[in-house]
Amino acid sequence: MSAPTHTRSLPSGPRAAARAAAGARHGADARLHWWALALPALAFGLLLLLLAGSGEAHAASGEATGLIHVTQQLLRAVG
Repeated sequence: MSAPTHTRSLPSGPRAAARAAAGARHGADARLHWWALALPALAFGLLLLLLAGSGEAHAASGEATGLIHVTQQLLRAVG
């Protein structure tokens, strides 16, 4: 038994061609925004830092954690 297939027809005419040229790209021509890769990478890095510093957990100690040290170094480098 065969299933019916539907093909998407492309609009014709000068207006349709102009909209297709200026519109969103589909398939292999699609491009990601810079933040579509940067935000997940940043979240992964922060979670990795949290996991790496959890083995050194000290209850009520006066020492700063590794995450605080890394944050301070980043702030020094940026500012």
